[in-house]
Amino acid sequence: MWWRFTGPEWSANRGEGNKAAFHELVKSGEVPGILGYLDREPAGWCAIAPRDAHKRLKEERVRIFKKVDDAPVWTITCFYVGKAYRRKGLMLSLLNAAVEYAKSQGATIIEGYPLDTDGEKKADPSAYTGLMSTFVKAGFVEVLRRHAGRPIMRYFVTSDE
Repeated sequence: MWWRFTGPEWSANRGEGNKAAFHELVKSGEVPGILGYLDREPAGWCAIAPRDAHKRLKEERVRIFKKVDDAPVWTITCFYVGKAYRRKGLMLSLLNAAVEYAKSQGATIIEGYPLDTDGEKKADPSAYTGLMSTFVKAGFVEVLRRHAGRPIMRYFVTSDE
């Protein structure tokens, strides 16, 4: 929900308020993302929605993630993979499924803001937006970089998809 609220809204809703807001979002019928399962158990999550569904992006509240251009894009803003399911390729599977979902909704450009670890394997709390290496494996290309470790990457849907 961090991406869907302004800073003051997020702070005012901290904890249970943000949880309740997420429940309301789901009850509204809007699809805020996709779930990934392993062995019939929920194992991971990927947030995907049109850019304008995210106030921090729509209102350009985060300088390094300001719009690249005026093209309509869907954005992948968050991943979560349960501890027991990590290092099994689930993030890539979630990313591919998110792309397929966005395409099924008419998206022609899907955008993400992954962490560029520069090839180093390291734990980083900022990796919740995904890893650049995973985005590259899924066919995304870097289109802009306003911060050393944060590329803006896009997947362009082609006419034959």
